[in-house]
Amino acid sequence: MGRYRPPRPHGSNYITPEGERALRAELRELWKVERPQITASVHEAAKNGDRSENGDYIYGKKRLREIDSRVRFLTKRLEHVTVVDALPNDRNTVFFGAWVTLEDAQGDQQRYRIVGPDEFNLTEGKMSMDSPLAKTLLGKPLDAQVQVPTPSGIIEYDIVAIDYIAS
Repeated sequence: MGRYRPPRPHGSNYITPEGERALRAELRELWKVERPQITASVHEAAKNGDRSENGDYIYGKKRLREIDSRVRFLTKRLEHVTVVDALPNDRNTVFFGAWVTLEDAQGDQQRYRIVGPDEFNLTEGKMSMDSPLAKTLLGKPLDAQVQVPTPSGIIEYDIVAIDYIAS
């Protein structure tokens, strides 16, 4: 039995304008601010002699590798994303970028924005379009009832509001 794992499927290439700005800001911060600071600290640590026991040097080099890896990822990712900034003609149907308010059988409401996989953050109410719930919601009209399969069973939601406002 080998350790081979098939490659993960790539996420969708769609992103909101806010998400693209956030990725570009992160790339700029890493490349223009943090990397030069770490490089300077590694340079100073290297002057101290024996590098094998120099914690500042070892951890600085490790952080540089992490920064370089993230910069490579962000650079490649930003080349392939498609920014979706146009509003759909039918604003009573769930499409990418929509804020969707759902109501369950108990009357509890939840509000999510359907975004790309690079910008999802459930604490901010941003749900990846690749998630099972978002896949179920996409293309559904206002007041539709959707059934979402979960590990504990099927949950039904009513779509009570759809908004296309910026976050």
